Amino acid sequence: MEFFNRFAIPHPNPAIYASMIAIGVTVIAIVAGLTYFKKWGYLWREWLTTVDHKRIGIMYLLSALLMLFRGGVDAILMRAQTAVPENTLLDAQHYNEIFTTHGLVMIIFMAMPFIYALMNFVVPLQIGARDVAFPRLNALSFWLFFMGAMLLNISFVIGGSPDAGWTSYFPLAGNELSKSVGTNYYMIALQIAGLGTLLSGINFVTTILKMRAPGITLFKMPIFTWSALTTNVIVIFAFPVLTVALLMGTMDRLFGTNFFTTTNGGMDMLWANLFWIWGHPEVYILVLPAFGVYSEIISTFARRNLYGYKSMVYSMLIISFLSFLVWTHHFFTMGQGALTNSIFSITTMAIAIPTGIKIFNWLFTLWRGKIVFTVPMLYSVGFIPIFTIGGVTGVMLGMSAADYQYHNTMFLVAHFHYTIIPGVVFAMIAGLTYWWPKMFCFLLNERIGKWAFWFIAISFNVTFFPMFFTGLNGQARRMYTYSESTGFGPLNLLSFIGAIGLASGFILLVYNIYYSVRYASRNINSDPWDARTLEWATHSPVPSYNFAITPEVHSIEAFWDAKKLGIPIFKGQYDKIHMPNNSGAPFIMGCILFVFGFSFVFSMWIPVIVSAIAIFVCMGLRSFEIDKGHYIPVETIKENENEYRGA
Repeated sequence: MEFFNRFAIPHPNPAIYASMIAIGVTVIAIVAGLTYFKKWGYLWREWLTTVDHKRIGIMYLLSALLMLFRGGVDAILMRAQTAVPENTLLDAQHYNEIFTTHGLVMIIFMAMPFIYALMNFVVPLQIGARDVAFPRLNALSFWLFFMGAMLLNISFVIGGSPDAGWTSYFPLAGNELSKSVGTNYYMIALQIAGLGTLLSGINFVTTILKMRAPGITLFKMPIFTWSALTTNVIVIFAFPVLTVALLMGTMDRLFGTNFFTTTNGGMDMLWANLFWIWGHPEVYILVLPAFGVYSEIISTFARRNLYGYKSMVYSMLIISFLSFLVWTHHFFTMGQGALTNSIFSITTMAIAIPTGIKIFNWLFTLWRGKIVFTVPMLYSVGFIPIFTIGGVTGVMLGMSAADYQYHNTMFLVAHFHYTIIPGVVFAMIAGLTYWWPKMFCFLLNERIGKWAFWFIAISFNVTFFPMFFTGLNGQARRMYTYSESTGFGPLNLLSFIGAIGLASGFILLVYNIYYSVRYASRNINSDPWDARTLEWATHSPVPSYNFAITPEVHSIEAFWDAKKLGIPIFKGQYDKIHMPNNSGAPFIMGCILFVFGFSFVFSMWIPVIVSAIAIFVCMGLRSFEIDKGHYIPVETIKENENEYRGA
């Protein structure tokens, strides 16, 4: 009974019981399916133990898509609850948990893995590398993220979800006001996943700086690779701040320290500062890779080289620097004084300048281009006006005096979504569609994809544009209900209708994948888009070694020059290729860390100690392990290359 009380949900309701049943049925179905089709060995050999950056990228992708729909359900429930005045679909506690987990899932467990899915698959190919610098560390990074995501997602059926908002401000997140273990889940799940992200940041910076093919100088790298480099530099500097803040918050909740309390020397504003020192760079961790995706797609389908290559690079570097100098604009109204507000207001508006440079560069690339409106291009072109609205409203919020009216209203919610959805979600769908044939050797259906785009683009505006008006009229964010006399009802109902349309667009996206898996032609070449960068120079499917011969690059668009000018990029003879061995250690360590985190959430100290010892044992075994990898012989390479050419 004691364990039942410990793991019980503080406020059970039919939706949570239904979720428990659904999770149980899904787990049973997966286990039964793997057993019936005898796929356990295949799953272990090819996926759970893989260190291939391409397969790790696909696992990130699958995880991100799952989390997209997990967070999307929360969004629909929120819009349904506020669709009409005095609605009782959700109670206050359930609503608090839903908007908290919606923010966490979408930012940390959907957008971040989507970004790293594309980085993992594309970046080594764009720089002509065999793999990332540290393949086994790359696998560990994925499993740390995945276990952190699973730890957070079981919270709503075991113990209760976090309910203090995705920013988890203290003292609201302290033990007095958040009595359940939900905030423990928040603190520990984010630490585990954040550690994986930090390791990925170190890995990709090392890969890009040290493993580029001959001739690829920094200013001959594709813009997407540049965006990956700047993003991961931000990760290296920003994520340790989050890790320290989460550790301090965990100690406050579990060990009675007073870092963020309002008594005994604590300082609740310390949490706000530490969180946003990480949190605002995090916005650009999400957006900069999207800028790289759009640059690749717009250049490809405008049939022109990217206008202002160096200005694009320098603007990314300026953005990454300024992203650390704007965090205080998140609490203009919290009393730090006019001088501080003025300084951070100036830096906030200054960061719009390099972003504006990018917008003009994309427009000049489109100018006089021979534009082909494929699905990736539609998302890329549609992004520009929608994101501009987000940028302009961001400048409005950056004016500290005006922010006293905008702060903590639905105006802010609308601004944030006008930035993140076109700046991240549109980019990820565009990038997924663009690189899909390189990942899976067939194209997604264009007609269904265009229907999905129009549903998503139109419904997005119907959902979020009314929030600008309700926010200006005084509707506070995080309100789970409101009275009819406020007049918020009609516009909130319109937002709910838009949310249904947005969900329909994503359902079409899933249907497109299903339809294309079944019916799309597999008879496509390795470069179906007539693209410009090096990843399209190798075969589809991409062999484990990426390139049979290491490419030699002489220009920014080496593959385009090879096709149009006949400049060769593959010279020399085949030679044996060294590749890393698969390893089950990253997966096992991820599982142990899941047990460690779950035990920590519920203060079960014996499992905590045992799992901590097991983690150090795994690290020790790895330190003494001698693993020299393996060589792919020349005969195998020749056989593979001949088979690919024949196909």
